[in-house]
Amino acid sequence: MRAIGRGLVIACFILAPAVAGEPVVPPWAYVVTPPRDPNTPQPAPDPTPRALPGTDVTFTATQMRDLFNVPDWYPTDHPAMPEVVAHGRKPGVFACGYCHLPNGLGRPENASLAGLPAAYIIQQLSDFKSGARKAVQPNLVPQVMMASIGVHAADDDVRAAAAYFAALKLRPWIRVIEADTVPKTRVGGAMLVALADGVEPIGTRIIEVPENTERTELRDSKSGFIAYVPKGSLKKGEALVTAAKPVACTTCHGADLRGIGPVPPLAGRSPSYLFRQLNDLKAGNRAGDWSGLMKNAVAGLSEKDMVNIVAYAASRAP
Repeated sequence: MRAIGRGLVIACFILAPAVAGEPVVPPWAYVVTPPRDPNTPQPAPDPTPRALPGTDVTFTATQMRDLFNVPDWYPTDHPAMPEVVAHGRKPGVFACGYCHLPNGLGRPENASLAGLPAAYIIQQLSDFKSGARKAVQPNLVPQVMMASIGVHAADDDVRAAAAYFAALKLRPWIRVIEADTVPKTRVGGAMLVALADGVEPIGTRIIEVPENTERTELRDSKSGFIAYVPKGSLKKGEALVTAAKPVACTTCHGADLRGIGPVPPLAGRSPSYLFRQLNDLKAGNRAGDWSGLMKNAVAGLSEKDMVNIVAYAASRAP
């Protein structure tokens, strides 16, 4: 396998204990892309066409690194993409479909946009633009990119992208497995990738990795993810989601966690992503128009509570 990601290193999960009152920043959820070594030469253009099963479309590695041209392996599987989704708008707006994929299913480092309310997507772009939405880990590449896109995107582009992704259907994409041990991992791009050998205790973590690393590195929008979650977390998460105090998640997000009106659906979405949002809300780093509704809901949650909640939400049918 030839890796095409930018910077691959072994992930380390040994952290100093958090200081009371400081935001939790677990590296399994906030995967920081390693900085590129300036002494490492850029890869030479590779004209070799890459292929995937079930499609006659091919792309070279160079083409797949172009943030302004979505590698769309299955163009008949989705509606025609608006220009901003397929190609972005140079110089500051990358193609939305590059990171979030043409079918909107996304990856652990970003949001699954498929089926989110258009009004919610528009609000988030506004919050990125204003600085009302930030992560407790400021070095996340996707977060930095979205802040830039929020500033540079035209209103018409935002509305077109929101309408496109809102009309897509979220399909099963993440296989949730309760486990005591998980594969050892490395950082690949902005996500975790399983190593071929070795396991370790899961602890209070969710380890979300590609089902097929090679296909994911080729940005295959039909190859999903495995989320390993702690044993017992689904049952504990269900109890927290339906608890009346301070407020049941189901009150706003629906009995099946598929959302109500402009409130985003949670079922079947990346638990790594969902954890970051709960944690950022608890830390006060998300302060957009609707974020205040979550203030009381997240205030008393521990790191373990948040792990259990998002594990359960990810396990539900979208």
